[in-house]
Amino acid sequence: MDPRALETLRTVGTHGGVTAAAAVLHLTPSAVSQQVALLQREVGVPLTERVGRGLRLTPAGEALAEAGVGVAVALERARAACDEFLVRPQGVVRVSAFQSGALLLLPALLTRMATVEGITVELTDQDVAQDDFLGLTDRMDVVVAHRPDDGAGWAAGASVRVVPLLREPLDVAVPLDHPLAQRAEVSPEDLLDVPWIAVHEGFPVAEVLSAVGARSGAAPRIVHRVNDFHVVQALVAAGHGVSLLPRYTFGGARGVRLVPLAGVRAGRRIDALLRRDRAERLVVRRVLDELRALAVEIDVA
Repeated sequence: MDPRALETLRTVGTHGGVTAAAAVLHLTPSAVSQQVALLQREVGVPLTERVGRGLRLTPAGEALAEAGVGVAVALERARAACDEFLVRPQGVVRVSAFQSGALLLLPALLTRMATVEGITVELTDQDVAQDDFLGLTDRMDVVVAHRPDDGAGWAAGASVRVVPLLREPLDVAVPLDHPLAQRAEVSPEDLLDVPWIAVHEGFPVAEVLSAVGARSGAAPRIVHRVNDFHVVQALVAAGHGVSLLPRYTFGGARGVRLVPLAGVRAGRRIDALLRRDRAERLVVRRVLDELRALAVEIDVA
């Protein structure tokens, strides 16, 4: 079996159709369809089935795609075994991160990697809903993602490796002249009927705000929904509401005071997600090692 065809089958299953898989793999939809068709003829059983306008893998297709992960891992492990004999392994490592995670981690990561010869790090920001982070691993080598502190882990399955980086507390951001600004901490009951600037639904911080409402007994009064924390900071500083901001990323932000939240476990987990086959590459492992070391430094600072 052609490992590329196995990769194509898995991508069709992950992204729910030929067109989406073609975009990820940088192929034409026709080429994707041909590879899946050739693989299906080789194994002799249906591998995909129609669901509305999309495709999903049959049980046989899922089993073959999962086996294909093992093939991809074995091939990358073999390449890595040879790379161990190189004086300086070389390659490009593509890293994506949600925006505030990029602000927290990526500048220092680039500084660290600038001293390592032969490895080029290419960065991009991808601020997506929580359920969409896993899909990014088909496009990127390392995906820095976040999830709620007490929420479920990633439904990564056998193909994606999850590497915990750090926990970042979420504090209540208030203007400097706000009555709560001089408090050592605030409780959900202190926040009844205050105007909130919230993130959009489906993002990890939204679950923390929901927990605040559940603890206080009243739904938060949301007046604005903004995902860009720099904009949130500016709105809070101008007196247009309060919000939740990540402590390590915005602890020194001008015009706002971050007050710890009591009575609710307020935080987010930041993880690195990467496909198991790409995790075998020496250059990817080196970048991941630097990310983990950087996260430790931030977490203990």
